[in-house]
Order: sequence, then C-alpha cells, then structure tokens
Amino acid sequence: MDTPSQTLKPVRWGVLGAGNFPLKVSLPGMKRGPLTEIVALASRETAKAQAAAQALGIPRAYGSYEELLADPEIEVIYNPLPNHMHVDWSTRAARAGKHVLCEKPIALDAADAETLIAVQRETGKLICEAFMIRYHPQWRQAREWVQSGRIGELLSVQTAFSYFNRDATNIRNRKEVGGGALYDIGCYAVNTSRFLFGREPLRAVALIERDPDFGTDRLTSGLLDFGGAHLTFTCSTQLVPYQRVNALGTKGRIEIEIPFNAPADRPCRVFLDDGSVLGGGSAELTTFPIVDQYNLQSEAFSRAVRTGSDVENGPEVAAANMRVIDALFRSAASGGWEKIAR
Repeated sequence: MDTPSQTLKPVRWGVLGAGNFPLKVSLPGMKRGPLTEIVALASRETAKAQAAAQALGIPRAYGSYEELLADPEIEVIYNPLPNHMHVDWSTRAARAGKHVLCEKPIALDAADAETLIAVQRETGKLICEAFMIRYHPQWRQAREWVQSGRIGELLSVQTAFSYFNRDATNIRNRKEVGGGALYDIGCYAVNTSRFLFGREPLRAVALIERDPDFGTDRLTSGLLDFGGAHLTFTCSTQLVPYQRVNALGTKGRIEIEIPFNAPADRPCRVFLDDGSVLGGGSAELTTFPIVDQYNLQSEAFSRAVRTGSDVENGPEVAAANMRVIDALFRSAASGGWEKIAR
C-alpha cells in the first residue's frame, strides 16, 4: 500500500540550468507537488540564476553548477541541461550524493547512457530519464487496454510528432550539442512504443533528411521491428505542429489525441474504436481529468526517494532507448536494416 503523501517529508530538489524549457514548461508543474520542494537553481551566470529563481519563487540561486551540487541540503538534482551535458552532470550529481532526474535524451548514444547504469550501482542513487508521458493517466490507460486484450493483439503503433523551428540560435538546431528531430522528439516514439508493446524491438530502418545549414535531422522517419509487430513513425523540426499516436490491434485501436505535450489546463482525450463504423464513428471517447504530467513525474520520483518504490525509465530502460536511436542513425547512414544491440 502506498504511503499517503501528507505523511512523507518533502524532498529537496535543485535545478541545473535556467533555460526556457524548465522555467516555462516543467518547473511550474513540479513546484506544485507536496513532495517536491525546489529549494535551489544554478546557472553559469549568477544574475541569470537569480532572475530565474526569483521568477519561480525558488529560495536559493547559485552562479555555478558546482555550488549547487555542494549544497548538503539538496537530495535530488533535476538536469534539464543541453543534451550533450546530460551524462557528465548527472554523473557528477550522483557522485555528489544526489538522486538524479535527467531530461531526455539521457545521452547522445547508448555507450554513454550505459555508463549511468554503472554510476547508479556505484553511488546507490536513483537515476531516471524524464519521459513525463509515462506518468500521465492517458498512457497508463492505453497500456492497460493493450495488456488486457481490449484491442486484441497489438501489432502496429503509428506515431507522428512535429513542429516548425528554423531559428539558428535555438539549441534544437545545433548538431554539436545533440539537436535534431530524432533526439528531441523521435525519442518519444521509440519510448512509448516500447512502453505499449512491453518488449524491445529487434531491428530498425530509417530515412533522414538533414537541414542544409544546421546539419541536424529535420525530417526522420523510421520503422521498428518488434517481432511480428511494428512501430512506424515520422518526426520533424520543420513541419506543421502536430502529434498523434494510433495503436492498432486485431480487434480495435487506441488513438491518443495529444500524446506528448499533454496540456496542463484542459482534459486529454483518448479514443477506443472497434472499427465497426468507418471514420471513427464507432469510437468510444475517454476524457481524463486535468493533470500536469511534470507534476506527476516529480511527485513519483520524490515518493521513490522516500519509500524506495520503483521509478519509470531507470538507466537500464534509458540505455535501451538509446540503443534503438543508435540503430536508427546507423540505418540512415547504411541505407539498410540495422540490428538493435542487446
């Protein structure tokens, strides 16, 4: 039985970095959790750290990441730094005695991600990749429907995820720091298909179109072979903003309307359809109450710190995701199927 939140002592968190994403997207929801107490934020610029901390009502601001890690009161580090800094600073945080929630992708390749498995064993600290969608009730319900046979045997997951951004100064358009569509949003297609199928894919094939100026993958499409079942996906940093997931089984399908950027200010909708009426006329609508998935994620992590409960997306799960992404990049280069390392 879960321990009631009100009987647990809040967990003290520190934040590495003061970028737009944590300030505007993840931290506002995280701050509202009774178990998640954000007590400090660090930036390499003291003034930037102070401004960000003041804007969010965070008590302490540090002008270096090292100062944050040296704070003895902090129990968990949230790492939303640029992708190429994830492994280094997550490692430093764990070795400083902190648990770590690191934004996705946790690394730029599987070899680096696998070092975090060793770091977790070495330090005894929790390390988790922040795929917040796994905590949203719409995804929990979708997986339960799959596992219970509600749509028969799941054989195909189809995912689309795109937005348009050609800002040369945006970090998502800088290849050297891990920019591009597959790292930024294609990783969701990989992670959620593994979540729904409940197993690892065997091989991958991909096509990549790169931006002529940035060198990043601006359009990536891929196919994963789950052994008699498939993920097909397209992700792009230069298409109309859109996202949708369809999970197709032998007796029905699940359609998740806003699968990844689930709004924190209105309900989410999922459709369960037996296909008896074309055009979705036979679809049953399930509406989920308003939640903030970043809040759910940080509260689950804080609870795990206090109680020893399981976390989603530990380093083993995260490394497996990177093995698939590695295979997709290899396939785009080789022009053929690539086996996914075990």
